[in-house]
Amino acid sequence: MTSAPVRIGLLGCGTVGQAVVRTLLEGGATIERASGHRLEVGPILVRDPRKPRPGVDPALITTDPARVLEDPSVSIVVEVMGGLDPALDYLRTALGRGQSVVTANKQLLSRHGQELLQAAQEAGAELRFEASACAAIPVIKVLRESLLAAGITAVTGIVNGTTNFILTEMARGGLAYGDALARAQELGYAEADPTEDVNGADAAAKMAILSSIAFHMRVTIDDVPYEGIDRLEAEDLEHAGSLGFVVKLVGVARLLNGSVSVRVYPALVPRGHRLAAIGGPDNAVLLESRTTREIMLVGPGAGGAETASAVVADLLSILGTHQGSFLHNALADSGRTIAAPGSVESAFYLRMSVSDRPGVLARVSSIFGDQAVSIRSVVQSGSGDEASLVLVLHSGPEGRVVAAVEGLRALADVRGEPVLLRVLGSGEGGG
Repeated sequence: MTSAPVRIGLLGCGTVGQAVVRTLLEGGATIERASGHRLEVGPILVRDPRKPRPGVDPALITTDPARVLEDPSVSIVVEVMGGLDPALDYLRTALGRGQSVVTANKQLLSRHGQELLQAAQEAGAELRFEASACAAIPVIKVLRESLLAAGITAVTGIVNGTTNFILTEMARGGLAYGDALARAQELGYAEADPTEDVNGADAAAKMAILSSIAFHMRVTIDDVPYEGIDRLEAEDLEHAGSLGFVVKLVGVARLLNGSVSVRVYPALVPRGHRLAAIGGPDNAVLLESRTTREIMLVGPGAGGAETASAVVADLLSILGTHQGSFLHNALADSGRTIAAPGSVESAFYLRMSVSDRPGVLARVSSIFGDQAVSIRSVVQSGSGDEASLVLVLHSGPEGRVVAAVEGLRALADVRGEPVLLRVLGSGEGGG
């Protein structure tokens, strides 16, 4: 028996918003048959009402947020407009009125997620955000429901499709970073302004969300140090390949002696590692726990239709949930702290240009020796009076490696800025 229609109000109607409308219209009969609920598209807030939106009823379009937020017939508000302002105020208002909310806004959640969860909990409303992490991959649902009591020990992932595509093109096609980025933009895998993708901020926001759920603690983007791929050069990928690695931008969250380390960085991934085979714009998240060992989720991490599928899944999940947030008591802090970055252990790859003359390698080795950092392998190639020196370091405390690199910068024989990359599969990176 079908109940009364459930009216959905939308904040934003760009690529994702239009895909949500299409999915609800095209899949309406299936949704109603399977769930017993008829979903109805209500008012839609947009910035520019003149912009064409194929398949969207113009009568639903408005530039007045009150039509969405103060309409008593709207049961659930879907936010797909992005950004912090005015999205945060809109969601505060919706939750304050007792409206449930579905959002795909990772930057908003990574900064204000706890506040919004608190508001939902106090109002007896729902706050769902599966689409904020890896679009169509249901990693939040798996962490919060299927693996809630599994004792997660690590979350390791490729959670940004733009950078994964760029690195894949650089490795397979030998493209320079700029050319690979241009290719990604041409194919729609990168925004006109790709800064948050290539500098690691997008991945850091997603890892803040995932680690908060995985480890039952409050992690914001400010707790996640991140590095991007914009300083990588084709020769680093070539060296990695010759050493048996591929380069990926990874997010790594791990339990370390009762604390949690959450970070994003480009890393050398052994070819035999599960994440090494994930190419193009795909995402993948590897979940490790005490009870299930390893589970990997793979799929498209971006795209209008893909993100819309997660939004609609959240809508249906809300309809099947009784009063109270599905993250009830998610605000209860487990008491874990953020691990000090210098205490984290990892192996490293280091590339630098040095003067090609006797004694340089000995001076470099001495600096690492002073910091008790062991060198696993050295590859040296010379050209004129300059040589390229590539070192792979054994796993050790990161603080010592950073101190050693500071010492290298002070050497007159070191030219330019050394390139330092972590190696996944040892220390923090797990296996």
